[in-house]
This record gives sequence, C-alpha cells and structure tokens, in this order.
Amino acid sequence: MAKTASFHEQLIDKLRKLLRSRQFVPGAKFLTEREIAERFDTSRPTANKALSSLVSTGLLEFRQGAGTFVRESVLDYDLQHLVSFTEKAKAAGKKPGTQVIALQKLSAPAALTQALNVPPGEPLFYLERVRLADGQPVIYERRHVVARFCAGMTKADAKGSLYGFWTTKYRLTISGADESIRAVNASPAQALVLGIKPNNACLLVIATGFMEGGIPLWHEETLYRSDAYEFLNQLGGVSGPKPAQGRMR
Repeated sequence: MAKTASFHEQLIDKLRKLLRSRQFVPGAKFLTEREIAERFDTSRPTANKALSSLVSTGLLEFRQGAGTFVRESVLDYDLQHLVSFTEKAKAAGKKPGTQVIALQKLSAPAALTQALNVPPGEPLFYLERVRLADGQPVIYERRHVVARFCAGMTKADAKGSLYGFWTTKYRLTISGADESIRAVNASPAQALVLGIKPNNACLLVIATGFMEGGIPLWHEETLYRSDAYEFLNQLGGVSGPKPAQGRMR
C-alpha cells in the first residue's frame, strides 16, 4: 500500500510549486509564516516548519529583520533525491536548456559491464549533453544507458528531462542512484564546452542509476561548474559511531 504524504510534506510540495510559478521571481520576498498559515489553512508552527525546510534546502533564504526571500542565481544539487535539472533551473528562476552533442548506440565496453550488470557487447546508448541555465553552460554530462529499456530514445527526447522521458514514455520506475562526488580541475576540452578557463575548479559526479528492483539503467560522469552550483544536504542530530561511508584518496 502506498504511503500517504503527511500534511507537512504536502505543504512543502505546494510551496515548491508556488516557487516555480511566475509569482515569485528570484530575489522576491516570499510569503510570511502568517500568510502561509492563512492561505493553506494550517497552524503557524506548521508554516514555520515548512519555511525552515525550504531554507535548509536552499530554495529560500532568511534575512534577519527583513523576512524570507527567494534565493537568487544559485543552482543547488540535492544530495538526497534525484531531481530533474529542468525543475531545479526553473525553481532558481532560470530558463533551462540542453545541447545534445552526441547520441549513439554502441556495444558495452568492458569497463561498464559490472556497473550496469550487462554482458560485454550489450547495446548501450552513449549520450553527451551540455545543460544550460539562461543560456550559460553549467553541466557537462556523459552518460551510458542500457538501450533495451528505452530502445526508441532520440536526440529530441534527450533535449528534455531524461527522468520525465523514462517515467512517462517507458513507464520505468527510477528508484535512486549510487554516486561519488569529488573536486577536479577542468581539462582544456571540458573547459571549452563549459565556457570556463582550463583548470578551473569543478565538481565531478560519477553515478549509476537504478530502476525498481535494483536494476541498473544508466552510468554517468557529469561535470558541474563550481561557480554555478552548490551541493546541499540536511543532516540529522548527533548519533553513535557508524561504519565509514566514504573512501580516503
């Protein structure tokens, strides 16, 4: 049985949709705690909790003595959920765009067979894209996708949200991804694509994405401009020692 979202989660979702509307542009003052309570027929503590959640995820910012405002010019990367770049760009008040550099079918190289759980020679789509915000390149993406799960994918499909394409056209259920993130310096070729100087700092995300049942769908190496992106996370309280989740390099 599907789990029903709590009223608090529903309220946050409604406020996110409001942020994506044209009513609140970046830099604009957002609804107050009282206005949210009245508009959505809830208590002020619940409204405050929802506002605090949107501040912690970087969509809003609190200014002492002035109120809560729609955050300007930054694109945030959610470390806890897979979120479409298109939606993130719109939430930041920017116009999303995509340049598809390459989309071709090839045989799975030996280096990817384990990550994608496929035999050597399995047909894959190789996709290379640049994602833009207000016309500025911010992400350089190289992705391999198991072709049998979306055999009809075209360049036109690749110009939009892949998550939306997979879940809508092919009814695939995306369950999550395993990813690592590290700082790198852009190579001359990468810098040219992103419109930055060679050796500028970037963030490299290497990830394998899964469908329901833990079945791998894609593997990606995606480069994010560090001057256009920040990575956000929300931590819980202090707990007892746990096994390390990272690696020393």
